[in-house]
Amino acid sequence: MTKKSGLGRGLDALIPGGDFTPESQPVIPSSGYQTLPIADIHPNPRQPRSQMDKDELSELAASIRENGILQPLIVTPAGEPGKYTLIAGERRLLSAGLAGLESVPAIIREASEQERLELALIENVQRTDLTPLEAAEAFRQLTDDFNLSHEQIAQKLGKSRVSVTNTLRLLKLPEDVKQSLAIGVISEGHARALLSLPTPQAQSAALQTILKHELNVRGTEDLVHKLVGQRSPSESKPVPHPDVSFLEEKLRQRLGTRVSLHPRKNGGTLVIHYYSDEELDALILRILGPID
Repeated sequence: MTKKSGLGRGLDALIPGGDFTPESQPVIPSSGYQTLPIADIHPNPRQPRSQMDKDELSELAASIRENGILQPLIVTPAGEPGKYTLIAGERRLLSAGLAGLESVPAIIREASEQERLELALIENVQRTDLTPLEAAEAFRQLTDDFNLSHEQIAQKLGKSRVSVTNTLRLLKLPEDVKQSLAIGVISEGHARALLSLPTPQAQSAALQTILKHELNVRGTEDLVHKLVGQRSPSESKPVPHPDVSFLEEKLRQRLGTRVSLHPRKNGGTLVIHYYSDEELDALILRILGPID
């Protein structure tokens, strides 16, 4: 399994090493693998992914026909005897059905409803990134249904608290903006810029301008500055030197928010942008640490 650092115990703590193919032993007691009928495995109702790419599933099905399933699914017993609820491995389960398999290798684990959501979320982060809105909805479930803080979610996923907060804020966008983001007409960068506008009506109107003029993220940020009565950064400075852009991007990745670097002949300014009081608190904690 391809592993990303910083994801804590996640799936690696649940899945023993080794691969599984139809040609290998059907059950290896020491490994915990079992072969379960596909018909006995129900989807995870907390699965964060709302859509699966059909071409991707077809490619995986072809690979399964050729090589078998190289990583077992993770399931938990359902209420009905002999039935199971999927925790992780929905793509493999769907593709196995497409490949004509009647059974799949699985590891049976006891898991609470919260753990089902957490593990499904971690698996998607590790293997195939969720869309921004799918991630936001999963984070919302963890906060609203299980009372996890943004910091706790960030720790479980190896992300910054600011990143989690910014992703959740996407759910506040009006439906037309969220739909454009969901189908890929605009990017998360566009959507985050629109959040700076004060009302849903203003955000929807700005979306139409973005679509009409095919604005990129920087153009969208300039538009938003004009709409809120601020001077556009691109109007007040020349195109930045590549080294400056490189440093801005590195700082953005480290802090989880937009950063502007303005060098001058002697000295300069560093501007760190934030979009909510909670995000400011997270930035202060990240830079200064706990304040007594």
